[in-house]
Parts: sequence; C-alpha cells; structure tokens
Amino acid sequence: MSVTPKTGTKNAAKTVDTMDALPLLPDLIVKARDVFGIDLDWDVPAYSVRCPNVPDIDESYSFDLDTTKAILAGFVHNRRVLVQGYHGTGKSTHIEQIAARLNWPCVRINLDSHISRVDLIGKDAIVLKDGKQITEYKEGLLPWALQRPVALVFDEYDAGRPDVMFVIQRVLEGEGRLTLLEQNKVIRPHPSFRLFATSNTIGLGDTTGLYHGTQPINQGQMDRWNIVVTLNYLSFEKEREIVLRKNPAATSKTEIQQLETMIRMAELTRNGFISGDISTLMSPRTVLSWADNARIYGDLHEAFRVTFLNKCDELERGIVKEYYQRCFGVEL
Repeated sequence: MSVTPKTGTKNAAKTVDTMDALPLLPDLIVKARDVFGIDLDWDVPAYSVRCPNVPDIDESYSFDLDTTKAILAGFVHNRRVLVQGYHGTGKSTHIEQIAARLNWPCVRINLDSHISRVDLIGKDAIVLKDGKQITEYKEGLLPWALQRPVALVFDEYDAGRPDVMFVIQRVLEGEGRLTLLEQNKVIRPHPSFRLFATSNTIGLGDTTGLYHGTQPINQGQMDRWNIVVTLNYLSFEKEREIVLRKNPAATSKTEIQQLETMIRMAELTRNGFISGDISTLMSPRTVLSWADNARIYGDLHEAFRVTFLNKCDELERGIVKEYYQRCFGVEL
C-alpha cells in the first residue's frame, strides 16, 4: 500500500477511535518552521487524523532547535534518537509534543527496576475461554508497539536492568527485527514505528552521585543509537515566555517582575547544582508549581517553602535561603 502525502501547515485533524484506523504511512507533509516555530526548512511527514494514543498538544510549549532537529530526524529518517540531560529539562515532553503535532501515536515506557524481560517480550498466561482455563501467549509492550505506527520512548534508559537492555538491543539494529523465541516468530517493525530514549547520563554511569540507580550502558548498545543529543535548561527569555503563557492572569508590571525573579531564583539553584553546592534544583516545572501554589496559599514565600525548600537536604537549606534572600531580599 502506498500513500501520496498531502501538503499542509495546520494540525487540524479528525479523531479516530483506534490506532488501526490510521493510514499505513503518514499521509500529510508539514513544514517544520510553521509547526514548531523553529528555523528549520524541513518537510516532515504527519498523520491527517488523530487517535487516542496521540499526546495532547501543549500550545505554550517552546521547542529547542537542536533537540527538535534531532527528534525530527528520527521521525523523518527512522533514526534511533537518545536525548540526554538533567532532570526537569523536558526530554520526554519534547518528544511527546513533537509527536502530538504530527498526530503520531506515542507510548512511553519507564525502565525502572521493576520492568523485566517478560514485561517487554511477553509471557504465557492462563486465560478463560469457553469456560475452560487454557494457557495463551500474551505479547509484551515491545512486540505490540513494534507492529504499529508508534513512537516508542524508553524513559530513564540508563536505569534499565541488564536483561531488559539486551532485549532492546535487538530492535536497535538497522532493520530492527525482533525474534520471539517463545513463539518461533520474527517480527518486522511497522514502517511507521520509531524508537527514542531519554537518560540523565550519557551511558558512562553516574559519576556525581545525583542519579542513584543509573548504570553504565554497554558501549556496543550505545553505538547503535544513531543520534545522541543533549537538552539543557531553557534560556531566561524562553522560560520567561513559557511561564507568562502559563500565567495569563499576571498582567501588571509587578506581577511580571515577580515571575521573572522566580525564574532568576531557579537559575541560581541550577548553577549551584551544576557546581556541586546543592543536590536539588528547580526545574521549569517547579517554577510553574511555585506560581500555582502562590495563588493557592496567597503567599509567595510560604509557597516556595512547600514547593521547593522542604525538598532540599537540611544541610543545604541555608544555601537555598541565601539564594532566596539574594533574589527577593527576604529572610526565610
């Protein structure tokens, strides 16, 4: 089956009930510059219809050029893309928001220590049929996604168990076929299947002690990732733009200045985190939570305590309070 893509710039799309109702291949071509607001003249395939597996669009999301370019290369050219960076930079969200604008189904799997090989591959399970108990093979998440037009995202990739990592290594190959030994079956990936991952470290293990549970990644496996990109925290201007969009009620000069100072406070914690002075930082998500809590509590300083300060190590709270005093001129 072949699909002749149409050309479009808008993401207006009707919704279908199931992923099976999607065309075999993306049937729409969109312009990266128009859809993502970045300086990139790429034609990107997209679907003209949406299904329930497509993430919701966050209209206020701001796209980083380098990261967006890498992820789009994954969608356009079927490259395996690993996004690395500190927590709270929006690695997974970045992939989701691109998929949302392309109407591409997206599934995230968090590789915590409880995800096992059988969760990914599948296992025999006892089911009830015609009033009788029988043993039936139940396929796992990986073969399910591999056979569908899905952008599969492995979150916390550097925390995966060794047995799980070797399963993933099979689909990182060029053709990405998956052999199910239990079924004597070889699965070929759907032409619209895409594979992404996010990690806090770059595969060499955690040398800082900040990300417990992560481990070095087999370099043979790292070599199979076609594109590796690092996503850093937003610039002040970009973060200001997002925070103001999320707080439309802040219209006065005083309110806007207060939000700007909150972002400056967050930047101080990030710089302190990177230099090793503190072990907890404020992500853009934390700033937005702080603003929401300030409205709930009616007190900016109390909201800061419950949003961030109480999460900090007691030995480091003095440093955080110093940052706060420097920004707001208030002793907590």
